[in-house]
Amino acid sequence: MIRNGFWRSAAFGAAMLAASVLSPLPAQAVESSDPIKIALFDWTSVNINAKILGGILERMGYTVEYPTADYLSSLTTGLTNGDLTVGVEYWDTTAGEAMKASEATGQTERLGMLGPKAKEEWWFPEYMKAKCPGLPNWEALKDPKCAEAFSTPETAPKGRYLGGPVTWEGFDDERVVALDLPFTVIHAGTDAAMFAELDSAYQRQAPIMLWIYSPHWAPAKYKGEWVQFPEYTPECYTDPKWGVNPDKAYDCGKPHGEIWKFSWGGMKDKWPVAYKVAKAYQIDTDELNKMSGEVDLDGKSIDDVAKAWIDANEAKWKAWAQ
Repeated sequence: MIRNGFWRSAAFGAAMLAASVLSPLPAQAVESSDPIKIALFDWTSVNINAKILGGILERMGYTVEYPTADYLSSLTTGLTNGDLTVGVEYWDTTAGEAMKASEATGQTERLGMLGPKAKEEWWFPEYMKAKCPGLPNWEALKDPKCAEAFSTPETAPKGRYLGGPVTWEGFDDERVVALDLPFTVIHAGTDAAMFAELDSAYQRQAPIMLWIYSPHWAPAKYKGEWVQFPEYTPECYTDPKWGVNPDKAYDCGKPHGEIWKFSWGGMKDKWPVAYKVAKAYQIDTDELNKMSGEVDLDGKSIDDVAKAWIDANEAKWKAWAQ
């Protein structure tokens, strides 16, 4: 700073320099003005995380862009060629093979765990157990009466399973065939549409079986259970001889595991401080569930929810840059 045409004392300047270590980087201090591109996908929590991480980097002086990307191909195309810089939610439950393929290219880096544990599976409201008392055991679904209890006019007499958007994959169509389940898989167009349908069915006590994942606000808001399929192993997906059906793969439930962050391999050299922040970035499960509910249930914008977190956790994210 300047006063009366002279710099402040050297001692004050040293103090200011020390204090700046705990302050966001000024724009001129960033290593490159090129935009850091953080991927947006088609569910709420990932976009909250993207906007929190991006908002932190923006306050540090970086230019950030938020391109919408395809979940799985972002690992094997966008991040490998540098069209994307960071993706903040890749779930072991659905992206395990894509993550391995991405790492095998040598062009990406797994930045570590996001924090929450991943679970995704078929889920039903508790009130449906009266119509299918063998639940949550998956074998109850083989009973034609149970399947019909989950049917709709478009699927009757087969049960209806509402899967996630097709980009999530999840192998539900293959699972139905391998386990010989009298169900028809219908894919929701969007994450929001899937949970809107759950809310409508739940309020009417109507039949519904759908893909529910955690972390998410839904398992806390609605009383229900996940179907207990044969436990996943890697062999279930790769070796047809494994499991209850010796002729088909995917005769088990979905994998459980971690949620991972990935970056383009060149990030650590081009933006080393931003890279450090992305590696350090983690979120608490309860925090993430609460923020997702604020967006999906309370109608708040993702940008406002992300900004509130950044404002409330300034000391935490400043430390990530050290």
